[in-house]
Amino acid sequence: MKVVIIGGVAGGATAAARIRRLDEQAEIVVFERSGFISYANCGLPYYIGGTIENKNALTLQTPESFLKRFRVKMNVHHEVTAIHPESKTVTVKDLENGKTFTENYDKLLLSPGAKPIRPNLDGIDSNRIFTLRTVEDTLRIKKFIDEHYTESAVVVGGGFIGIEAAENLRALGINVTLVEASNQLMAPFDGDMASFIHAEIRKSGINLMLDTMVEDFADDDFGLDIKLKNSSALRTDMVVMAIGVSPETTLAKDAGLETGIKGSIVVNDKMETSVPDIYAVGDAVQIKNFVTDADTLISLAGPANKQGRIAADNIFGGDSRYTGGQGSSVIKIFDMTAAATGINEKTAKSLGIATDKVILSPMSHAGYYPGGKMMTMKVLFEKETYRLLGAQIVGFEGVDKRIDVLATAIRAGMKAYELTELDLAYAPPYSSAKDPVNMAGYIIENIKNGIVKQWYYEDDETLPRDGSITLLDTRTPVEYSMGHAEGFINIPVDEMRERIDELDKDKPVYIMCQSGLRSYIASRILIGNGFDAYNFTGGFRYYAAVHSDRALSKKSTPCGMDD
Repeated sequence: MKVVIIGGVAGGATAAARIRRLDEQAEIVVFERSGFISYANCGLPYYIGGTIENKNALTLQTPESFLKRFRVKMNVHHEVTAIHPESKTVTVKDLENGKTFTENYDKLLLSPGAKPIRPNLDGIDSNRIFTLRTVEDTLRIKKFIDEHYTESAVVVGGGFIGIEAAENLRALGINVTLVEASNQLMAPFDGDMASFIHAEIRKSGINLMLDTMVEDFADDDFGLDIKLKNSSALRTDMVVMAIGVSPETTLAKDAGLETGIKGSIVVNDKMETSVPDIYAVGDAVQIKNFVTDADTLISLAGPANKQGRIAADNIFGGDSRYTGGQGSSVIKIFDMTAAATGINEKTAKSLGIATDKVILSPMSHAGYYPGGKMMTMKVLFEKETYRLLGAQIVGFEGVDKRIDVLATAIRAGMKAYELTELDLAYAPPYSSAKDPVNMAGYIIENIKNGIVKQWYYEDDETLPRDGSITLLDTRTPVEYSMGHAEGFINIPVDEMRERIDELDKDKPVYIMCQSGLRSYIASRILIGNGFDAYNFTGGFRYYAAVHSDRALSKKSTPCGMDD
């Protein structure tokens, strides 16, 4: 059997290696438009910043090493320009000599990936404006910085690539402005959780501009002017455009393959396209969201590699199935780690899913063991059914392992309250006897059993401050004096029973503490004494972070790099 693969990075390279392991006699031919195969897209920003010092480390395999190990011909600088399903051939152009030829196949696998979005703006073709998707892109950026005096840079787009590019440019001592059109960075996160990301970005010396649209560019010999909508212009030495990617599917469309969201290739769970003997994987394909079963696009390396393996199995008569993606992801943001899996709250609401949530701020390991770091967790679940929908975590240690546990729980179909049952490893340097994931489960179990009633940050603006309800802060007087929510009186939890007569039993009590634990204890004391009490999910630490971020975002103006 002869298998032709278009694209030799994540999905394509994985499929080629898997096919060889399944069939030593198969003829496998790969065409890759760039000059590199099997490279680590996710590592590209870190070469620019100097964390990865050797550019050769970015490529997991070379055409030579792949041929030696797998006997697969990796044809780099070869672009497939047309697919002919009726004759089972493809037209290929050798980009080094310009010659065109035809290659036949028995099975064809498409792994063309996605391309960076470049908006049709005046000046977008300036040689000071870059995208970051391939090794060649990375080398161009590195070369520009090395050869030009680069004092300032603007990154447009606040997703994974944008934030990683901003961090690594800042690591070089460059003054960086990060411009994002929406009101928050990192779309997989809800706005409240993104507040912690914004704080880390600002703390690290990056000028953050949210709700800001780029209108056009104009360059000269000395720099680049960026015109912004509803904001002052910026003057900078270079720009990295990172506003997202779109599926690279021109070939598929021209060949008559069925397409879906944003022109992506429609495949079934065996990665088969609408045309017999043609498969597709990676960023170019439309898949099912595991949580919602809705059609979606997920541009991540993990799904692409899984799909490549599944397609290879099925090409050789197997019955492997891709059951959908849940967007599990993690990102380093200077000293912080942020991770997410499943869907977020705004997505759930847009789909009409009745959703509840818990927000907690546990330590990364036992509090009595030195070096523990606080993290903030948000776990979403469906009301009534308690089906786990998603989770978001921001913190400085232990974030990745907790998100992986929650991702596994979602995949396993666990109920949110069943997180209490997970038997997770514990030793003081690594966790607590009640792991943060278990703690989320205990809170949800309390909600299910009616032991606790919650109130949320979005309720704050509508809470009456006219004395008709009691607003209670149960932290210590010192903590309270350092900052508290408007209208809240202070009675420390350890004085609650002695001072309970200060509260009116006929009024609902809305309670807050630093993390949510002391306020929960206070709520149980009050409920046990006949009060109607509500515990604030997240605690004042979370409240203050969100409140501060929204205040800063409202009054933020361009600074540091204005013309």
